Amino acid sequence: MPAALSDAAFLRACRRERAAYTPVWFMRQAGRSLPEYLTARGDTAMLQACLRTDLVVELTMQPVRRYGVDAAILFSDIVLPLHAAGLELDIVSGVGPVVASPVRTSADVDRIPSLSPEQVAPVTDAVRALVAELGATPLIGFAGAPFTLASYLIEGGPSRDHARTKALMYGDEATWHALAGRLAEVASTYLRLQVEAGASAVQLFDSWAGALSAEDYARYVLPHSARVLGSVPADVPKIHFGVGTGELLELMGEAGADVVGVDWRVPLDEAARRVGPGRALQGNLDPAVVFAPWPVVAERVRDVLRRGKAAEGHVFNLGHGVFPDTDPDVLARVVDVVHEESRG
Repeated sequence: MPAALSDAAFLRACRRERAAYTPVWFMRQAGRSLPEYLTARGDTAMLQACLRTDLVVELTMQPVRRYGVDAAILFSDIVLPLHAAGLELDIVSGVGPVVASPVRTSADVDRIPSLSPEQVAPVTDAVRALVAELGATPLIGFAGAPFTLASYLIEGGPSRDHARTKALMYGDEATWHALAGRLAEVASTYLRLQVEAGASAVQLFDSWAGALSAEDYARYVLPHSARVLGSVPADVPKIHFGVGTGELLELMGEAGADVVGVDWRVPLDEAARRVGPGRALQGNLDPAVVFAPWPVVAERVRDVLRRGKAAEGHVFNLGHGVFPDTDPDVLARVVDVVHEESRG
C-alpha cells in the first residue's frame, strides 16, 4: 500500500492511531440524494448498474468529488453477490430485495450456489479502476452479513418482524446454520475479491441484526459473522455495522471488527463503554438531523465529535444511510464542520 494511502486519516482512525482530524464518510453517500447520480444511472436497473464497471466507478466517485469525504465506498448492494451467483432475485423500487423462491428448507439451502470470481469480474474491475483514480483516498469494500442476507432469502423480501427467519432459527437449527454458513462463504469470497483488487478496508452490513436478543445473536449469528470477518486479511480494517444493535455492540466487536458502527440510538461515549477497549467506533449522527435548521445540524455534529473522543478511534458517519431527499449541500457543510472542528 502506498505510504500516502496508508497514512490516510480514515485508515489511521480505523487502526486507532492519531489522525490530523476526524475522518468522515456517509453510508449511502452515493445514491438518489445526488442529482448527478440520477443522471448517470438513468433507467438502468439497480443490479444491472452494480455489474457495469463504468457505472460503478462513476457512481462511487461522485460523492468523493462533491463532498471531499475521507473514504469512498464501492457502489453496490448487499444482495449483488447472490444475484451474480445465480439466485433469482430483484430489487423492486419502493420495496427492496425480492426473492422469487424463498429459502425455508434444507433442500432450498442446497440450491444456493457458490460465488466464483468470474461472476463478479465487473465489480473487481471497478475496484481496480477506482483505486487508481482515488489515489490517497481509501476505498471501502462491503458485503451483507449472513443474518441479514438470510432474512431476505427466508422472508422473500424485507420484513418488519423477521418472524419466518426466527422460526427457522429456533425450529430447525441445523438448517439455519447450514444456510448461514453458505451465506458466510459467499460474503467471504466477495470481500476477499474486493480486497485482492485493492480495497483498503471493508464493512460488513448486518442491517437487521437488531431484531435479535444478545443471547440469540451469540448463538445463531456471531459464529458466521466471525467467519466472514476472519476471512479478511488482518491488516485490512474491518467495520461491522447494524441498525438497532445497541445491545449487541460488544458482541459485534467480538465477531472480529476493528471498527464497530453505531446507529443514532446510543451516544458514542456510551457506545465506547459498551464496546470496550481495542476497537474504534464509527458514527453516529441521526440521518434525520440534516433536515433541521443549520445551527441545529452543526451543534449535533459537534456533539457527536465530542462524544467520539471517548473512543480509541472515531470515524464520523451517520447512524444509518443518507435519506434520498437529503440536501447534498447540507452534507457538504457537515464534512466541513467535522474537518474544521476536529483539526488539532
